Amino acid sequence: MTNGIQETSPAIDIIGLSHRIGGRAVLADINLAVPSGRFVVLLGQNGAGKTTLFSLLTRLYAAQSGSIRIFGHDMRRHASAALARMGIVFQQRALDLELTAAQNLAYHAALHGLSHAVTRERITAELGRVGLLKEAGRRARSFSGGEMRRIEIARALLHQPRLLLCDEATVGLDIRSRADILADVRSLVQDRGLTVFWATHLIDEVKPEDLTVVLHRGRILQYDAAGVIVGGLGAGSLQDAFRQLTDAA
Repeated sequence: MTNGIQETSPAIDIIGLSHRIGGRAVLADINLAVPSGRFVVLLGQNGAGKTTLFSLLTRLYAAQSGSIRIFGHDMRRHASAALARMGIVFQQRALDLELTAAQNLAYHAALHGLSHAVTRERITAELGRVGLLKEAGRRARSFSGGEMRRIEIARALLHQPRLLLCDEATVGLDIRSRADILADVRSLVQDRGLTVFWATHLIDEVKPEDLTVVLHRGRILQYDAAGVIVGGLGAGSLQDAFRQLTDAA
């Protein structure tokens, strides 16, 4: 227990979360508990509310109603403690294209108050893990889309978060790059016990054992292992199950 927070708290605990933009309900009464140490998929079409939910989780937006806790830390009262426990990969590219890969990571490390020695050690480890250590001195603009994503994931892990949020991290990438990035992120769950909350509209990125949140028009329609959702609906595939759920909503 740390500061009264039990280590067994869910990685993400959302209660009664609603949000409106321009008078339109984008999220409506979201209740969700994401367990620690799992790869959890947030599955929804474009416009379902995935990016809005991520914006609330990362405090880019302030929650209008309801509560968000990250490993037990309330986002309203203890935002710094909550944010320190998460790494974030946004849908839009967020590298400074004029800086090198190493400089992009070093800037992130400085924001988290890491020492120069620790920063060097972790940049070496994380760029090495994604196979780009030899390219550390290249400017970001010279990398492919898939390589940029791997650098962003490496950067998100520098401060050793317990939770990794990925919002459409494979959007716009070719099939091979998508598969490589997914395999890399899944390995972090297995090897480090990291919790991953993975937002996507691509059904082929979901495995039957993945806990899957089906989000549609701001509401959660189902939350269970993907295979259980498919079986419970008597569907032939997750795509069929998704279509049944969204057509009926």
